[in-house]
Amino acid sequence: MSTCITEVRGNAAFLSVHEDIDLITRPRIEAAVGALPGSVTEVTLSLAGASFMDVAGLRLLHGLRDRAAGGDCGFAVTGLGLQPTRLLRLAAEIAPEERWEDFLPAPLA
Repeated sequence: MSTCITEVRGNAAFLSVHEDIDLITRPRIEAAVGALPGSVTEVTLSLAGASFMDVAGLRLLHGLRDRAAGGDCGFAVTGLGLQPTRLLRLAAEIAPEERWEDFLPAPLA
């Protein structure tokens, strides 16, 4: 199974991760994002197929957000499972200046 499935529609790219995100898989996901056409201005990363994420996943998200901001590109994360959500919440408590809550789904009103 491929680590990351990519679909490009117009200026939007949708990447679906189908493995845990760790030190081994992070470079493959970064390579998939790096291979996107220059015309892409919106990137959505679905983590629905990633039931586990460690600090490599945090670094991946942080790097992709910085890269998107530097290229004037939108970046969103969807499909967070229980463990990645807990990790992001913990990271937000420990290092709020990193804006980890940006990756979490908005609370229900």
